[in-house]
Parts: sequence; structure tokens; C-alpha cells
Amino acid sequence: MSATVADRRRADPDSGTTTTAVADPVQRPRSGAAGRRGLTRSAGLGLGVSVLWLSLLVLIPLASVVGSALAGGPAKFWSALTNAQTLNAIGLTVSVAVGVAVVNAIIGTVVAWVLVRDRFVGRAVLDVIIDIPFALPTIVAGLVLLSLYGPRSPVGINIANTQAAVALAVLFVTLPFVVRSVMPVLESLEHDVEEAASSLGASNWTVFWKLIFPSLIPAIASGAALSFARGISEYGSLVLLSGNMPNRTEVVSVRVLSYIENGDLASAAAIATGMLVIALAVLILIDLLQRKAVRRDS
Repeated sequence: MSATVADRRRADPDSGTTTTAVADPVQRPRSGAAGRRGLTRSAGLGLGVSVLWLSLLVLIPLASVVGSALAGGPAKFWSALTNAQTLNAIGLTVSVAVGVAVVNAIIGTVVAWVLVRDRFVGRAVLDVIIDIPFALPTIVAGLVLLSLYGPRSPVGINIANTQAAVALAVLFVTLPFVVRSVMPVLESLEHDVEEAASSLGASNWTVFWKLIFPSLIPAIASGAALSFARGISEYGSLVLLSGNMPNRTEVVSVRVLSYIENGDLASAAAIATGMLVIALAVLILIDLLQRKAVRRDS
């Protein structure tokens, strides 16, 4: 008898006879092998278009910047990054971006909670206002902030040409990130578990901290990461309000522009590469924290 065919006999409880079952000679693929099938033609085409588009918009320009940074040699690259004025600009930019990300993580979550869980007059208007920093050109945002908090401030507050002005401008342009990241998660949460916990005597704070907040952590982290990335790259809203004073209110984007205007593209690319490394490191760290939080919840 062939090795691929096996007779299996089993008793029929009704007739008392036995039947013979012949195994299928065609061997079935294992589940693991089925999961390793190649991409279909349409899926492969979609993947190719995605990679091509990503390469044209992101990968090739980034590679060009890194190549320009290394064109002047390691000594020039390191000199541009360790210049005292550059270090002050990087320190101010990163510290403001981190502070803004933390503030947005807290205030943005509160605003998202109010918009999702509360019903009040003007809620729809507030929901639209949240997105104004996305639609408003950043140079216009800087002009608006300068008119309100500059030398001719109608409210008597003048913070122009200070580090507080840098933080205010970055806060303005990064306002929507955490709000728009948290709102969909809040809307998707079921209220049954919260009501059950409240009926068992849990306080509102306990319900939020134990049941709701763990589900919001990935969304909050994602919004904070976007706020940080936008903060270290902001330029338009800072040009008018910060004064761009070296070693005081000069940010990295302005420092890069000054090198470009002086014809030193290698130094400008070196600073841009350094900020790219910082941004990638922060994004990877936050992604790892998000994955860890999701695994803990699951």
C-alpha cells in the first residue's frame, strides 16, 4: 500500500459494520506555509507605488541632506554641530519642544475629554477652532501672536523677543495634535464598563485612571510625538515673535537658514542631520513605549 494512503476503520454504532476511510493523497499545506504566500498582483502594485512615493517625498531628500552634511568631511560636520551658537539653538529648540509636548499631552487630553464627553452651547464652534492652527499659515500665526503679545499688545502683555514667545508660538501651532489623536479613542470607548465600575462604588477618578487612561496612553503618546516633531521644526510662527537673537531666542530652523544665506550648505545640512537623528530617536522611543503599553493592556 502507498505511504500516502492509509486505511482507517471505524465501527458504525447503528449497523455494527465497519467502514474504511481513505486519507486524501493530496497533502494539505500547513497553516504556516499558507501565511507565507506571496503578494497578489494588485497588492504588489500598491506596495510598489507606496514605496516609490515615499522614496520621492522622504527617503531620497533625506539621503540628499545626509550626503550634503558629509560632503565637507567629518571635521566640518562635527564643527558645525558643536559650535556654541548652534548648541544653544539646539538646546532651546529641544527643551521647548519637550515642554510643549508635555503641556499638550495634559491640556490636549482635557480638551478632547470636554469635546467628547460634555455637551454645551458652542461645542461645535470650539471643535472647529481647534483646527485653526492647521489651516492658518504659520507666518500669519506669528503676526497674530505678535499683535496680541507684542510691544503694542492690547492686553498689556509683551513677551516678544523672549524664550516665552518661542514656547507660545510652538504651543499655538501644535495645539491640535493631541486633541485629534485622543478624541477618536474616547469616542470608541464603551460606557458599560465605566457604568458598572461606578455602580460598584468606584469614584470618577478611579474609573478614569484604571479604566479609561490606559486606553488613551497610545493616542496621547502619538499626539505628543507629533507635537515634538513639529516643535523642533517650526519656523514661520517664530520669525516675527522670537526676534531670532543668537544665543537667546534663535531656534534651529533659523540657524539653518542663516547658514544657507551665507552659502554654507554643508553646515546647514549637518545641523539638519543632527535634528533628524534627535527626531527619529524620540519617535522610536515613543513607539516602543506605545507597544509596551498595548502589550500590558492586552
